[in-house]
Amino acid sequence: MVETSHPGNIGAAARAMKNMGLRELRLVNPKQFPSAEATARASGADDVLAAAAQYGSIDAAIADATLVIGASARSRSLPVPMLDPRTCATQVRAHADTGRAVILFGRERTGLTNDELDLCHYLVQIPVSPDYPSLNVAAAVQVISYEWRMSNLAGSVATTQDKTDYATAQQMEQFYQHLEQTLMDLEFLNPENPRQLMRRLRRLYNRARPDQNEINILRGILTAANRKTSGNA
Repeated sequence: MVETSHPGNIGAAARAMKNMGLRELRLVNPKQFPSAEATARASGADDVLAAAAQYGSIDAAIADATLVIGASARSRSLPVPMLDPRTCATQVRAHADTGRAVILFGRERTGLTNDELDLCHYLVQIPVSPDYPSLNVAAAVQVISYEWRMSNLAGSVATTQDKTDYATAQQMEQFYQHLEQTLMDLEFLNPENPRQLMRRLRRLYNRARPDQNEINILRGILTAANRKTSGNA
């Protein structure tokens, strides 16, 4: 949960998670936590609150993740693979290491920024009524957690889990920084306006989801290009 402003939402989310058998809650810069109101709204899920880890940035919170899904109520100008809650649960269960799958929930009023959504492999959107599309963040956590629980009970994908050793979010972010610098060195990227190109490249590689060997190959190619560029300078 990112920069949650109301501590009651943290407590309600913890309760929803525990109801559905989920335990690991990560908080990025909550406005007020710990909080008596969070504890009251948790209604017995005190252990989930006590174990909640706090981080100073999203990058730190997802550094070890190999699958990142962002909850978003808005459509985006650049295409991003979009899941409904049920498909999201199936996608997470099919992941090689479900313990390193993260679902990001944004701020109550503004959700996740475009830069934060750039960190995601997929987006998940809850199909609410267009007459009243405003969904409380804790309620969103409840819906996603419920679908995860139902997917677990169904057990339909347990025998087909993907065993790929995917690159972590931290490794991908290091790759993107390396890629951006290399493209600037090659004068392919305009350093005054890099955002749109880099956003498209992030979409491309997030769709590809490189594994450990592939990300090492990509970094090796960039390093070779850096050496060539330095030698020609």
